[in-house]
Amino acid sequence: MADAAGAVGAAELLDRVAIEARWIADSGAGRIGLLADNTRAWAIADLALLATGRVNIPLPRHFGPQQLRHALDGTAVDAVLTDDPPLLLEAAPDLVPRCRSPHSGLMLLTRDREKLAPVALPPGTVKVTYTSGSTAEPRGVCLAGDTLAAVALSIAAIGRRLGLRRHLCLLPLATLLENIAGLYAGWLAGACCDLGTVAAGAIARGSLTPATLPGAIDRAAPESMILVPELLRLLVGATAGGWRAPAAKFIAVGGARVAPDLVDQATSAGLPVFEGYGLSECGSVVCLNLPGASRRGTVGRPLPHARLRVDARGEIHVAGPVMAGYVGGTHAPAWIATGDLGEFDDEGYLRVSGRLKNLLITSLGRNLSPEWIESELYAEPAIGQAVVFGEAREHVVALVAAAHPGVSAAAVTAAVQRANQRLPAYARIARHHLLHEPLSAATGLLTANGRPRRERILARHAAIIDQLYLENASAHITA
Repeated sequence: MADAAGAVGAAELLDRVAIEARWIADSGAGRIGLLADNTRAWAIADLALLATGRVNIPLPRHFGPQQLRHALDGTAVDAVLTDDPPLLLEAAPDLVPRCRSPHSGLMLLTRDREKLAPVALPPGTVKVTYTSGSTAEPRGVCLAGDTLAAVALSIAAIGRRLGLRRHLCLLPLATLLENIAGLYAGWLAGACCDLGTVAAGAIARGSLTPATLPGAIDRAAPESMILVPELLRLLVGATAGGWRAPAAKFIAVGGARVAPDLVDQATSAGLPVFEGYGLSECGSVVCLNLPGASRRGTVGRPLPHARLRVDARGEIHVAGPVMAGYVGGTHAPAWIATGDLGEFDDEGYLRVSGRLKNLLITSLGRNLSPEWIESELYAEPAIGQAVVFGEAREHVVALVAAAHPGVSAAAVTAAVQRANQRLPAYARIARHHLLHEPLSAATGLLTANGRPRRERILARHAAIIDQLYLENASAHITA
């Protein structure tokens, strides 16, 4: 493992984890939140908590005070390990700084367990991960150690087969995807996990300056990375300016729908990109495209640890090592209903078309997945964000944001028109509105990984959307 402080070998890492575990056990805390940057301190504390059997609740840095308080109270957290005590004290003034770990350097904050309302967790829970979700109060997913191990070992086998020796952790370690598929799987595969880039901290805070990302990757020279679609878009844009990822062998992309054209652009630019699919309730990744086993427009085949099926409605279900349940003690069924729509092709590759709950039914009776239409808009370099609407309407309209301030309104309009040419007539954008300010997680309109909070966006921009339909009706009348 490596970070800004240098490299730590496997034997030294395990020694530090053992010392940290004894210190945590002596603290008497039972359910412990973990909020820190992507450094060795986070990694050591995470492994030490796993070794002690304490319940670990990773707290994302992008959470606001309300969401942090929800996570702390929702799991009856009685202590937090952090490198940022003021942030926690703002969210939970009843936390009291106690002492600093002499090993990881993290501060231990505690609160009176007797004053906390009891919260049941499913038996075997060792980690509670909070989903990015579409509400102000994200849902806590409870995971057992066996589930974490099964998923990590399955992905580690891929890393060993591909000979991946250096992985760059760009996503926040509090994100289950990077925690399991990056950190754990990387260690089990014998790879060095690089935590040293400041870009990861900027991503965690939503303050990444796009121009700094290629340089951060150049300095780390990783053979593997995990990206969300927006980070992939930034790298594809950088390749247009001549940048190349010099050592990369495998770049996994997931967390949200990826436009096939964006993957094509990345591949053409020399980025070895492979789309995957997973969810917190299933311990992270369940499907993944791989070198020599990849199909365009799909998320790959199921990994060995997971079993998948698609029901009559088209909803994807997953079984195997899955969550123990949700916070509150609710136990998980054998098959997890994902809420995602999809289908398998004749060779077992899964194609994910969108979210069941987001399905639009137009006034003409057409069932449309907004993610499908949005992915075509996202494939246009001029478009940075896109959210479409059309429930109970004759046509689809869209709110779009330019990829960067230098993109003109005319360029965005031309991009929408090109995307429309790739869509059937019933799914084309009849009108669009160019947003002056991009949607953001800070304003509550996006989740942490960039997914739109559709109901909030609809409420915030209802007048604009209604005007788009009025303009479209007028155009049809005068045409």
